[in-house]
Amino acid sequence: MHAESSSAANAEPIQELLVDQLRDILHAEKQLTKALPKMLKAARSAQLQSLLQIHLAETEEQIERLNEALKLLGAPARAKACKGMAGLVEEGEEVMSEGEEKEDAAADLALIAAAQRVEHYEMAAYTTARNLALQLRQPAIVQLLTMSLGEEQNAGQLLDQVAQPLMSVAKMPNAVE
Repeated sequence: MHAESSSAANAEPIQELLVDQLRDILHAEKQLTKALPKMLKAARSAQLQSLLQIHLAETEEQIERLNEALKLLGAPARAKACKGMAGLVEEGEEVMSEGEEKEDAAADLALIAAAQRVEHYEMAAYTTARNLALQLRQPAIVQLLTMSLGEEQNAGQLLDQVAQPLMSVAKMPNAVE
């Protein structure tokens, strides 16, 4: 039997899910504030260093937005361990370690690849959270999440742009005919 329930009762599980998602993203972003300075130090091209520096500042702003969104939902701004980002950060650390043995362009391209995985993970997380906030009719939260999503999308596009000239510089083995 299916009982009719109020829209408020229907919203509760979605709001709990949104809070859970926001806490997960909060932890992910906090992990990035520790990883980005290491990536910045490992980057060799000035363009990539500049991009990572800018994205570190954006990440700190994103943390503030997440705290604000949780506050608007009446939830404490507690981070929930984000294992997905932990894995991506760990991969990034491997890339940086292996990059020490590589020439500059190849090392930066590997770093960009690791950073792109992070950006796409974040885009998925912000899109999901924004869609939940839309469902809950929370325009202020939608706006906060949309700003962060836009920054993540922009960072991904900028990483692509930085990678293009590096690909032509990187020493490629002779193509197999």
